[in-house]
Amino acid sequence: MARRSNPPVSGRKRLAVQMRVRRRHLGLSQEELAAIAGIHRTYVGAVEREERNISIDNVEKIAIALQMDIAEILAPLPIS
Repeated sequence: MARRSNPPVSGRKRLAVQMRVRRRHLGLSQEELAAIAGIHRTYVGAVEREERNISIDNVEKIAIALQMDIAEILAPLPIS
């Protein structure tokens, strides 16, 4: 019997999850993260809900604001 593999997780999903987890770990609201990153609060919410196709420039701004490397924020999610 063939083993069924899970479909790969999209980059958008990985970013959203890593971003939300790290933001909460740092005790930041979406508004606070937006202010630190220099982007709009509604944009932060849309990215966390996987509704926005984000530019690499904004990924970098968010990663820096969350004290992360771009590679970390886009890293594969742990298998659960």
